[in-house]
Amino acid sequence: MVNEAPAKSFERIGADYDRYRPGFPRRAAELLMPAQVGTALDLGAGTGKFTELLVDGAQRVVAVEPSEPMLAVLRAKLPLVEAHVGSAEQIPLESGSVDVVAVAQAFHWFDRESACAEIARVLVPRGTLGLIWNHSDPTCGWDRAAHRIAHPAMAESDGTTRSAADQLPGFLFASYEQIHSTERIRRDAYLGRWSTVSTFLVADELGRSEMFAAIEAVLESDPETRGQDEFDLPIVTDVFVYRRA
Repeated sequence: MVNEAPAKSFERIGADYDRYRPGFPRRAAELLMPAQVGTALDLGAGTGKFTELLVDGAQRVVAVEPSEPMLAVLRAKLPLVEAHVGSAEQIPLESGSVDVVAVAQAFHWFDRESACAEIARVLVPRGTLGLIWNHSDPTCGWDRAAHRIAHPAMAESDGTTRSAADQLPGFLFASYEQIHSTERIRRDAYLGRWSTVSTFLVADELGRSEMFAAIEAVLESDPETRGQDEFDLPIVTDVFVYRRA
C-alpha cells in the first residue's frame, strides 16, 4: 500500500521541483520510442522533466499529473502538450488511445495493481510502457551518504531500482538499460534539490534543518566536495521497457 502522506507532499510544490530536480538523458526516451509514434503519455509527469523528451518522438503528447502547481509549470514550458489533472489509477483518457506510456520517477507512488490495469487499458495492443528512475551512483560516496540521510532505507540498498519493476501484471518485460551521466551542479542547487524530496517535504522545520546540516557535513568531509562551490555529480538512470500483454 502506498504511503499517501509522502506522495501527496509533492502536490504543493512546482517551481522548486522544476528548478532543482535533474532531467533525464535523451537515450531514455529513445528506448521507448525508437521510431515516431502517434500518442505518448507521460504519467505522473510532474513539471515535464521527461515530457519534454517525448515531444520530438510523438505526434501527440499527453501529460497526466495529480498536482496542479506542477502542471502549471509544465503548461508554461510545454504549451503544445495536452495536460490533465489525474492519477495513474484513474487516467482521463480513452481506452486503446495511447501508443507509449512513460513513468519517470513516479511508479513507486502508484498503487501497482490498479495502475497497471489502467495503463493497460489506455494502451493499444502491444503498446509500450517505460519505467524510468534517476538514482545515485553507488561509486559516489558523498552522494550515497546524502541519500542515506534523506532516505535511511537506502542504507541497505545499492541504489538501483531493479527489484521495483521485475514483473508487472498485464505486461511482458522487453528490455532493461542503465544509463550513466554526469551533471555539473552548484552546491546551493544540490542542497536545494534535497528540499524537493518527500522526506524533507513532510518533515517539520527542526527535522529539515537537521537533515540539511547533516548533508552539508557530508560535503565538507569529502575531498571531492570540501570547499567547492561546484562539483560533478554522477547520475545513474534505469530504464525498464514493457509491452502490453
